[in-house]
Amino acid sequence: MTTVNELLRYKGAEIVTIDPDSTVYDALTLMSRRNIGALLVIEKGRLVGVLSERDYARKVILHGRSSKTTSVRKIMSEHFIAVKPATPVEECMGIMTEKRVRHLPVLDGDKLIGVVSIGDVVRAIIDDREFTIQQLERYICCG
Repeated sequence: MTTVNELLRYKGAEIVTIDPDSTVYDALTLMSRRNIGALLVIEKGRLVGVLSERDYARKVILHGRSSKTTSVRKIMSEHFIAVKPATPVEECMGIMTEKRVRHLPVLDGDKLIGVVSIGDVVRAIIDDREFTIQQLERYICCG
């Protein structure tokens, strides 16, 4: 069973962050340039929120706000769910499904060490299943 730590080693632990006082426009520009759907919001070295495309759609456009004048702080999700490096990816899938989130920050104590997306988790689970199938086929075939 793959853990979040193993997943981060495989995919890389690059973390794309933004300051809460940045504009939503700057955040969207960064997400577009990096081809990602969420940013981790860091203030004074501490994770204080997550900003996703969903936050933008629901808290800017639908409220008639301007992305060029609205700060990230005003629309970020302050109540986020984080996982630990030892968390199994299957557990992450359960959390993401139940809580309807697509990104989970990874904290080792208070230290932010990465983020996993729903795509990362699905890919890891599929890879685990394929490995198991190969092992079973090898066992059946070659006894």
